[in-house]
Amino acid sequence: MEITSQLKLTSLKDEFVICKLDQGSEIPSWAFGGEFFSLTRTAEELSILCPANQVPELSHYETGWRGLKIEGPFEFDEIGVLASLTAPLAEAKISLLTISTYDTDYIFIKQENYRQAVNTLEAAGHTIT
Repeated sequence: MEITSQLKLTSLKDEFVICKLDQGSEIPSWAFGGEFFSLTRTAEELSILCPANQVPELSHYETGWRGLKIEGPFEFDEIGVLASLTAPLAEAKISLLTISTYDTDYIFIKQENYRQAVNTLEAAGHTIT
């Protein structure tokens, strides 16, 4: 099933930070706060994306991310959900980070590019609230 309609996105209220911890690190208690957080462990690292106001000083982290939730849910056979957002942002030379869940996807954009990203997505026909 291909996506034919424009998407509705909701801006997340918090500023986010992405942190990199050693692969074998325990998941810290500060990672579990706010309306949205994401934990990903791979063979190389433990990544934590969470609201910036709950993260202590770390050696590997990057602040200043703003999030947009793509209003779903979407079926797994729907094609082009992320592409309808990433293509116009790539054309505008705006980098992003994506997180997928069972029902939907989230995109995160650096604060300094956020207004341009919103304008770009709205020009592509998407609605952002």
